[in-house]
Amino acid sequence: MRIQSLAVTGWLLAASLPAFAHHGWSWAESDQSEVSGTIREIYIGPPHPRLQIDTADGPWTVELGNPNQTQRAGFVEGVAKAGDTVTVLGNKPAEGNEKRIKAVKITVSDKEYVFYPERLKQ
Repeated sequence: MRIQSLAVTGWLLAASLPAFAHHGWSWAESDQSEVSGTIREIYIGPPHPRLQIDTADGPWTVELGNPNQTQRAGFVEGVAKAGDTVTVLGNKPAEGNEKRIKAVKITVSDKEYVFYPERLKQ
């Protein structure tokens, strides 16, 4: 029985590590950057809604706020679609060359959606 409990605990811990490592901002540069492109795909759901966009230097993943933040920002099903142009203001990874950005704000069709107002740098 003890071995089974340890196995289950180990499996749960291993399964939760990617989610735990994913949250927060410690992985990101402190400077904010802009990335613009065309939306290829939109996912609205847990753990984080995200966009896949095509840019001049290739595809990028845009992580939005958690589902509640994304909804509060007004970015809900139907406000954007594949083919729309988007400009993202956010933070890129501090290390590596991964084409990923955590959005603080995005602009689609001249409409701004702010996911983290406290992080906006004026």
